[in-house]
Amino acid sequence: MDGREWWREYLSPAPADTATFSLSELMVRPKWRGTGLSAQLHTELVGHRPEPLAVLLIDTTHPRVQALYESWGYRKIGERQPFADSPVYAVMLRGLSET
Repeated sequence: MDGREWWREYLSPAPADTATFSLSELMVRPKWRGTGLSAQLHTELVGHRPEPLAVLLIDTTHPRVQALYESWGYRKIGERQPFADSPVYAVMLRGLSET
């Protein structure tokens, strides 16, 4: 529903079209890490989405993972701690026309 995007509070003004694909937990088994497979999977996953935006959360204690997503065009727009006992996450957003 328009206006209910949980990431909206980090952008002012919000994009005109706020339809968003939420990405969660893209993992590659250890033996496939460093092969480019995660980038290929990500490209296939978001490459044909109809939404103009993708959003994800990255635990701020994992800067290498955040840097990987930044290399794929995501940008940190804020930080969020959904629950008092949860980690602090970097809120990352990307335009999908960038694939």
